[in-house]
Amino acid sequence: MRNLTIIISGLAFLFLNTPAYAAEVKLGVVNIAYVLKHAPQAAAARKKLETEFAPRETRIVNMEKKLKAQSEKLSKDGSIMSPAGRKQLERKILNLKRDIKRAKEEFTEDLNIRRNEELNNLQKVVNQAITSLAEDKKFDVIFGDNVMYANKRTDITKQVLSRLASKLKVKSKKNK
Repeated sequence: MRNLTIIISGLAFLFLNTPAYAAEVKLGVVNIAYVLKHAPQAAAARKKLETEFAPRETRIVNMEKKLKAQSEKLSKDGSIMSPAGRKQLERKILNLKRDIKRAKEEFTEDLNIRRNEELNNLQKVVNQAITSLAEDKKFDVIFGDNVMYANKRTDITKQVLSRLASKLKVKSKKNK
């Protein structure tokens, strides 16, 4: 963050102390976190992940329900069960707890991997939209993360979101 502040200060000093350049430089600021949260591609990626991981999540929930039912059975009927039957039910409960723990860990790990893949893809699309917008609108410099202040005149976040929305519409029409 300190390096970016130094670079921005240096650019501002260079541009503001050279009157010939000051009028020609066009700066823009993009709130990357806002774009990543509100881009239509982000919503599509979230929905894709939900669809992809819903069956596994349902399976885990069902396993937990089964564990709860068996645990309730053990607490209700444990005192009247035969020692062998009680021991067998306790083993089933223990094995089910292990299976649930393992399934949750695998689920979380796989979800994180896929989420990171989708985030990387989204970041590439966002960067392409920013570059495309900057070239079309003749911006000289676009600042992203770690901007401490930007007035509304230089903030092009909404324009980037608009560009992303239009690219998604074009992509959707091509896929039909």
